[in-house]
Amino acid sequence: MTAGSGAARHPGAVQDSGAAQDPGAVQDPGAAQEPSAGPYRWLTRDDLGAAAASAGGLLHVSPDVSAVYPLAPADRAAEEERTAAALRAAGVGGRDRVVVALAEPAGALWAAAASRVAAAAASVGPRGRMRLHHALSALGATTLVATPTGAMDFLSRLHLEFLLDPLDLGLRHIVLTGEIASKRTLGHLAGEFDAEVHEVYSSPFSGGALAWRASEEAPLIPLADGLLRLAALGKDELSPDTAGTAELVITPAGHSTLGDAALRTGQVVRGPADGPPGRPDGAASSPPGAIPAPVHTVGDHVLVRGVWLSLPRIGRTLAKIDGVARWELGVSRQGTLDAATLTVTFNRPSLVGNPMWRSRLQESLRALTPIALKVEIAPEVAETSAPGMVSDLRGHHLGRDRALVT
Repeated sequence: MTAGSGAARHPGAVQDSGAAQDPGAVQDPGAAQEPSAGPYRWLTRDDLGAAAASAGGLLHVSPDVSAVYPLAPADRAAEEERTAAALRAAGVGGRDRVVVALAEPAGALWAAAASRVAAAAASVGPRGRMRLHHALSALGATTLVATPTGAMDFLSRLHLEFLLDPLDLGLRHIVLTGEIASKRTLGHLAGEFDAEVHEVYSSPFSGGALAWRASEEAPLIPLADGLLRLAALGKDELSPDTAGTAELVITPAGHSTLGDAALRTGQVVRGPADGPPGRPDGAASSPPGAIPAPVHTVGDHVLVRGVWLSLPRIGRTLAKIDGVARWELGVSRQGTLDAATLTVTFNRPSLVGNPMWRSRLQESLRALTPIALKVEIAPEVAETSAPGMVSDLRGHHLGRDRALVT
């Protein structure tokens, strides 16, 4: 299976999840390959989801079950240790108390990892800014782990709604993960909270930490050799010296069931025009093994507020509703949080103002994802059907077909 052909398949096409491509197939952990070895099983989020019924052990499941990541006890311990190492790199230590404001199942993993490093750790979830403020105060937190937009929204509400001074919380560390941060986010948070702010790149499948950086201008420093790699977008090939656009892939050598896999993350970096891929400007001072941080996404899933939305599932759901001819998913970040709007075009005028059809759309989409999708009905009709489209005003998503992205 190649990435290009996989991305170009019809969203509703059934994929072959035979033993040769089954991510959940049990393998001998002792036979795990070296990080640079091959060949690999090239797998996407959809491939992991297709193997959900055969995967065994503890399963790390995304909110919409589009990706199912098996974690044996040793795998889970390794994820926690890498995440603990990321917290240590961010300066978190035995005097700190950590509050994790991430969605599950990542929140529990991060809290468990933080308990290895800090004096105390708790996962409180991502919702409710006043509840988050209360949790930070009640637990005496010195460290906050959150998404970039979550932390920025929290700061905004402290100023504009709660009329509270961020400095009164006494945070010493803020760790951001799970999203592509807007420009100047790290520096702004550092100044407002008078805290050290680090960004951690986490696996979009397990939620565990893979790499970190201390500033927006710095490259990512991987937490383990050979675990995070660069690959060509249009073909299944590792490209450690890729200049320009490349996709981050995870090669989890040593994983109990995925040790021979190359997992396409759907996240894209832009490397230097020349020189090593460690820094966007091509500077030679990059640490050994450093890679650029992701600035885009690609493929059949779009990252919105830390959650991956499945475009094929949206398409299949809308195909079951009579009269839907076309749809477009619009994503923006005009304030501190992402907003997603699904605009639906019907094929006959009688459905445009029909409240029952609008309700059917809203209920169907509510069952797909925990992210709130605003539904809009196009005033015009379209007699012919067309594939769904994505309009990402953030500039993050490059397209569904990897082979067409340059």
